[in-house]
Amino acid sequence: MHRRRTSAALLAVLLLGLPACGGDPAGTESEAIIQAWMEYYQVPGVSVAVIKDFRLAYVETHGVTSKVTREPVTERTLFQAASLSKAVSSAGVMTLVQDGTVSLDRDVNDYLTSWRVPYNALQATEKVTLRRLLSMTAGATVRGFRGYRHSESVPTLLQILNGQPPANSAPIVVDLVPGTEFRYSGGGYLIAQQAVMDVTGTAFPQFMWERVLAPAGMEHSTYRQPLPDSLVGMAASGYYADGTAVPGGHHIYPEIAAGGLWATPTDLAAFLIELQRSLRGESSRMLRRESVEQLLTPLKAGYALGIGVTSEGGETYFRHEGANDGFRCAFKMHATSGDGAVVMTNSDRGLELSEAIFQLLGKREGWPGA
Repeated sequence: MHRRRTSAALLAVLLLGLPACGGDPAGTESEAIIQAWMEYYQVPGVSVAVIKDFRLAYVETHGVTSKVTREPVTERTLFQAASLSKAVSSAGVMTLVQDGTVSLDRDVNDYLTSWRVPYNALQATEKVTLRRLLSMTAGATVRGFRGYRHSESVPTLLQILNGQPPANSAPIVVDLVPGTEFRYSGGGYLIAQQAVMDVTGTAFPQFMWERVLAPAGMEHSTYRQPLPDSLVGMAASGYYADGTAVPGGHHIYPEIAAGGLWATPTDLAAFLIELQRSLRGESSRMLRRESVEQLLTPLKAGYALGIGVTSEGGETYFRHEGANDGFRCAFKMHATSGDGAVVMTNSDRGLELSEAIFQLLGKREGWPGA
């Protein structure tokens, strides 16, 4: 039933004949459609950053950060980026590849000193490498993480890797021959996170600030978990699919490389724009062109290093979705045209809304293949 309703809503957008190529971004017709979708999907708040011609074109915000305070979502409202964290984390690893500190294709145990990938016969001829960890082809276990309530003890990264209390997830091990198949693994990103910290001697949030967030202009974003007190007032509160609130407003995610980034759509748009400008040879503030080319080259199942590569309407797009308790988000960027968007919401039903908004934007902005 939900699929039929969504399709009907998208058809309504097309029938409205919304102007393409930048027509009135805050038009009353499209605003009414988004608000109707928000009501249907029970999404309290959404923020949308729209990219056009390799620049931030505009930001639309709708709804509230909290059903209790009724404070409106603004351009600076922070959302949990969930698995969009992986794309940004991968860029951080690529900065180390670029400067020769690590190789994408060496055994990751060559870089790990605080912890080792447990060896088994599956690794006899094929090794766990950073390229395979970031592309979900390393055979590593643990798909995702549920995080920790504010009332719960929060484990260290080593406890999570080993599956030791108070970690609420299984140990991260290799149970497929590395390189043989794609399987989504947030656990693999924690191995990469530990490798980065062991090589650099720097806490991962600080490393990411210095190597990616600051150079990309993501000035309001942070990998710090728990969220610093100074930023708590900027954070949206998350809501489950039935509309009830996540206790404490959000969970704490110590699995930061995989899902611990707090960000705004504006900041994530800045990251995507910087990738695209580097790919065009117009910038090297974060990564050089050849590094971005590696980052965006898929290995298996259309997945590159932290970013999905899809074909839509005969056009290539870079995409990823994210899902933490109470938060859903997504980005979509055309491979060459400079068009795209980032959508962040504070609801478990936000991905349905995000896809509908992408469809609306594709029509309204004239995206290739839309």
